Amino acid sequence: MFDIYTIIFLALAVFIFLRLRSVLGQRTGRERPPYDSYSARDAVRSPASDKVVALPGRGPDAAPPAGGEATEPTPGWAGIAEPGSELAAGLDAVKAADPAFDPKHFLNGARAAYEMIVLAFAEGDRRALKSLLSREVYDGFEAAIRERESRGESTETRFVAIDKADITAAEVKGKTAQLTVRFVSQLVSVTRNRAGAVIDGSPDKVTDVTDVWTFARDTGTRDPNWKLVATETGQ
Repeated sequence: MFDIYTIIFLALAVFIFLRLRSVLGQRTGRERPPYDSYSARDAVRSPASDKVVALPGRGPDAAPPAGGEATEPTPGWAGIAEPGSELAAGLDAVKAADPAFDPKHFLNGARAAYEMIVLAFAEGDRRALKSLLSREVYDGFEAAIRERESRGESTETRFVAIDKADITAAEVKGKTAQLTVRFVSQLVSVTRNRAGAVIDGSPDKVTDVTDVWTFARDTGTRDPNWKLVATETGQ
């Protein structure tokens, strides 16, 4: 039989999980998750043979506005990207592929996902990671967790603050929208060996951390969820 406290905590866990999916999925230490700088760069830079949508376009059947020629309004990205910049053009492309895209709403979800993924990695929570990562990234995270477990080590991580979360790159490759976010945060992280002795980090020291993560989603499907597809450390 479940007591009332068990039921309350289960309900809270379900609420937090559903809230995260809603925020990130809506269209409108020192030991950190493993990263591959090359995969992160490849995630936002495609070879010439790939179809990269640099600017928004109109479908062949789109009707021009009454009383004039067809025009393509460019959304304002105030506080997100400078007008005329490569980032603004990339955001235009994402907006063209998904008219309901809202970068500020996306960033709110990305911040939540960043914290949840870092903590899930520290705790070895494979189930939470699997729902938020691409298969390739999950395999890398899971291998790192498995190696840590084989050594009998454990990691404790606590967020002090996420100071910044800025979109640094955006593009659409085929039907896949990709957004790269630079996170600047403060963490307390410590790794202990099998005997409980500290072997890395400190339970009392706040560390400044910069990570650059790329999220992607297929705009050609009904699934509104973004997944982490590449990670790297930043400067």
